[in-house]
Amino acid sequence: MAEPERPKAQTEGAAPAASATHMVLIPSYNPGVKLRDTLHAARAHWSPVWVVVDGSTDGSADWLRAQAAQDPGLRVIVLPENRGKGAAVLHGIELAAREGFTHALTMDSDGQHPAELIEQFMHASQAAPQAMVLGVPQFGAEAPRIRVLGRKVSNGWANLETLGAGIGDSLFGFRVYPIAPLIRVMRGQRFMRRFDFDPEAAVRLAWAGVPPVNLPARVRYFSADEGGVSHFKYLRDNTLLTWMHARLFLGFLVRLPVLLGRRLLPSERPNMKH
Repeated sequence: MAEPERPKAQTEGAAPAASATHMVLIPSYNPGVKLRDTLHAARAHWSPVWVVVDGSTDGSADWLRAQAAQDPGLRVIVLPENRGKGAAVLHGIELAAREGFTHALTMDSDGQHPAELIEQFMHASQAAPQAMVLGVPQFGAEAPRIRVLGRKVSNGWANLETLGAGIGDSLFGFRVYPIAPLIRVMRGQRFMRRFDFDPEAAVRLAWAGVPPVNLPARVRYFSADEGGVSHFKYLRDNTLLTWMHARLFLGFLVRLPVLLGRRLLPSERPNMKH
């Protein structure tokens, strides 16, 4: 078996060699001042990096276009109106698939996700290309307690709905997806277009037989004084998540015989020790 593709060794300060299969995809909506740090860190660790500007109204699209004009490893795609995170990701991966990419690492543009782990996650994906590589957040003391507790509830539902497939975290958006199965599950229904994207993607990919590989990843919550931006709306987004898990639980009941069959006759799974 051929060795998985890895970027060539870099000299200090040199740009990373471009991958022909694995790309970084950053959906971005009014990200605030952390966008610059996020982009520079992502480009320091991987090439190519694509940013999908999801109808931002803060002028960030102009700055990104100016950066892309100077950086062949950066591509900027601007959507005319805000469609939601999932819709932005779908738009990006459909374009990426047409250009031959097979995997996409998604990360937020607001600085919460650890760009320094991009290479580790990509290498894990290259070693197990049939898998989705899921970040399991390691929270600092600044993390809002209500968000941490809410995540535990969502994780419990996700693992129930997949019959314990091993989803380490259902909500953390720092992860590597195999593009082809993700496009199939998203095209198959009209959901997964907004805040419900990350948990529903993990569950539906597990239903489709895509195994998870879980890796720990630091997450940072920035205060407003530090430039932090949050588009999370407690009532709206928790209502959306509740409706999503109700739908997924019904889907789980329909798929239960198949999931039980997989459990009784497990197929070969990737090595999850990374």
